[in-house]
Amino acid sequence: MAYTDDSVADGAASAIPPVDDFATDWDFNDPAWVNDPFPIWEDLRDRCPMGHSERFNEGVWLPLNYDDIVGIAGDTVTFSNVHHGIRRGGTVDRGYFPPINTDPPDHMEIRRTLLPFFAPRRIEGWRSHVAADCEARAAAIASQGRGDAAVDYSQHIPVGAIAAILGIDPADGDKFRAWIFDILSVGPSDGAVMQQAIIEVREYMAKVMAERRAVPGDDLISHLVTTEMGGEPLPDHLIERMLVLQLIAGIDTTWSSIGAALWHLAVHDDDRRRLIAEPELLPTAMEEFLRAYAPVNVARRVTTDTEVNGVEMKAGDHVMMTFPIGCRDPERFERADEVVIDRGENRHIAFGAGIHRCIGSNLARLEMEIALETWLRHIPEYSIAPGADVTWSTGQIRGPRSIPIVVD
Repeated sequence: MAYTDDSVADGAASAIPPVDDFATDWDFNDPAWVNDPFPIWEDLRDRCPMGHSERFNEGVWLPLNYDDIVGIAGDTVTFSNVHHGIRRGGTVDRGYFPPINTDPPDHMEIRRTLLPFFAPRRIEGWRSHVAADCEARAAAIASQGRGDAAVDYSQHIPVGAIAAILGIDPADGDKFRAWIFDILSVGPSDGAVMQQAIIEVREYMAKVMAERRAVPGDDLISHLVTTEMGGEPLPDHLIERMLVLQLIAGIDTTWSSIGAALWHLAVHDDDRRRLIAEPELLPTAMEEFLRAYAPVNVARRVTTDTEVNGVEMKAGDHVMMTFPIGCRDPERFERADEVVIDRGENRHIAFGAGIHRCIGSNLARLEMEIALETWLRHIPEYSIAPGADVTWSTGQIRGPRSIPIVVD
């Protein structure tokens, strides 16, 4: 198996010019995209089959419909996951994070080592842990009468869950969130910041790996340092990179989904009150929140000249797999830009598509279900604090970073 190690080098981020036309110059860091991307996506669908931008790598395509996105996700020969992400100012080698940055046959070998820890029965065993964390945090906000639904609640829940699964200290949550911010929000424009954060996460994980080799536990890190693949132990650099991905993917995506749902319920009183009156509707509503506010965009690299929906792509081009845009495709979903909390058929792709579909979807759903049920039980009436600003993240993961609320 061929896995490269670190080699990131890039200058500091430069000033980001505003976007004049998202069809030919899209940018997920532009304030209009960050604050309300949905009208942008609707406009693009009316004007072109696919957006394009030279701001990242050597040019990145932006698919705009469900079928194209699912089709690209399913073709790992033409559209490879072996790449170095969406980067401003050219492609920068940041190394790989398996299994997401691997293609068959290596992909399944690595994914198989993780599957036992993300099976439904194993995930269900974490229910009481997640519930206790949510209870304490929701009760504290309710008693104070105000708080931040992102900073004080949604950002903590997946930290506690993934820390328990990995066997690391949840008290290090501030470190984890800082690393995630540097890798996902700052990193696409500043490779030096990304590089330093990756180094720090790997050093942290290497220390825990050494501890688990000395004293194994019933956690994912203990499992990885003692498992074999092809009759050989997993190399340390591979485990470290797998753990970097688990930390990032297991935290930022889920807190973004929980936060977006809480924001929606803060500004849509009818939906919130209906969920309180009909708690059995929560699983259906949760899937709709996942669809409407899908947080994750990932990259693919074109391996050979090809054509998608009349668009000619060249080998070496990159594609941003816009799962959130696919989730709002009006050709696939009726009232696609509305949040319909009792939507029946809902084959969304919030967790991706194809062989790289999110391995942690069961965990994310468990956390989101418990987080929303607990919040609404403790805080059935709330709204955005008067005069406060809700802020959203930049980069490939979109979710609210601050939701100041008052308990009504």
